[in-house]
Amino acid sequence: MAEAVIFDFQGKQYTIYFNQARATLPVKLKNGEVKIVTWGRRESENSEMPLGGWARLASIKSKQNPRWSMYSPKPVQIPISRFMEKDFEGRACWYDIVKGKYIQGLLARHENEYRVYIVTIDPEDLSNCHYRWPHIVSRMVTVVG
Repeated sequence: MAEAVIFDFQGKQYTIYFNQARATLPVKLKNGEVKIVTWGRRESENSEMPLGGWARLASIKSKQNPRWSMYSPKPVQIPISRFMEKDFEGRACWYDIVKGKYIQGLLARHENEYRVYIVTIDPEDLSNCHYRWPHIVSRMVTVVG
């Protein structure tokens, strides 16, 4: 799971950690506009949105457990330059995102509140030292079942 990201927005570079209060991510909408949106929900926040900052691709597509459907999920791109994962020993490992690639995001809504969640998948490489990996895409992908 990406626990931190680095991105540029309006000429400034930001390093954001999920556990920070008011953590945000850039969201590229279908019309190309980039907006800053709150990244998931932390336990300390008073909200009806799902707890955490990640959404498993399998749970988004699940017909048996439509957890995300009540939040009017929309696929979005998260334009960042780097993300950080911790390995099994707790060491931070930073990974670059290739130009033209994005992390897949899920934009969720409850009443007038919006939050973005990083879509995750199981790593393709079984020797990978991470148990969840951001879903990296090159174009808008519909992830809602």
